[in-house]
Amino acid sequence: MKLSTRSRYGTRMLLDIAIHGGSGPVRIGDISQRQGVSVKYLEKLIRPLKQARYVKSRRGPKGGHMLSRPPEEIFLGDVVKLLEGDLALTECVEDGTVCPVSERCLTRNVWREASEAMYNRLQAVRLSDLIQDATRLDGELVLCPQHRGNGGNR
Repeated sequence: MKLSTRSRYGTRMLLDIAIHGGSGPVRIGDISQRQGVSVKYLEKLIRPLKQARYVKSRRGPKGGHMLSRPPEEIFLGDVVKLLEGDLALTECVEDGTVCPVSERCLTRNVWREASEAMYNRLQAVRLSDLIQDATRLDGELVLCPQHRGNGGNR
């Protein structure tokens, strides 16, 4: 299973806001430059994050985005679930009616356990944990190697 760019970039955007928001709101354009993700795509991602009250915005010349809650209260599992919509590895884990053999399928429980294990692992990581990691890297957010040089734009 692969996480989509929604959860990967959305998590990086939250982390960027947390790290660079100490002196005030963080502008999407600045996040875009640092993360190599288009402004347009970040604007799409910020909407659900605002609706879920992870982020709040301030308008005006000194406006931008800030975290709505402390980084210790933001769990990656919740953010990924919000942005992905579902963390089940297969459709039958969430909806047994999609497959005629779901109720007696020998592998369905394995898929359910693997889905739960992935969510539990993500839920064990807080945004504050990632901030500590960034501090050890002198505050620099490191892009995934596969996104370096191509701008990471969608």
